Amino acid sequence: MKQRKIIQKLLIGIAIISYVAAIVCAVVAAYLSDGTANPQVASFMASVVFFAGVGIVLHVISSTNLPSLKIERERT
Repeated sequence: MKQRKIIQKLLIGIAIISYVAAIVCAVVAAYLSDGTANPQVASFMASVVFFAGVGIVLHVISSTNLPSLKIERERT
């Protein structure tokens, strides 16, 4: 298992929270759906797309191998 930085561990947690929020919004949209054009259902479905997208992006960022960008100076 590769070593993950602190920020990557934080991002995976936020990604999981985003996935859960997407599922909750989908359940609420399904509950409110009554077959008519309800603006609340549309806003919850837009939230599903947003939270799922955020979760995917943060999951990918947290799983990449980020190099160290520190400049190493040689002491002589």
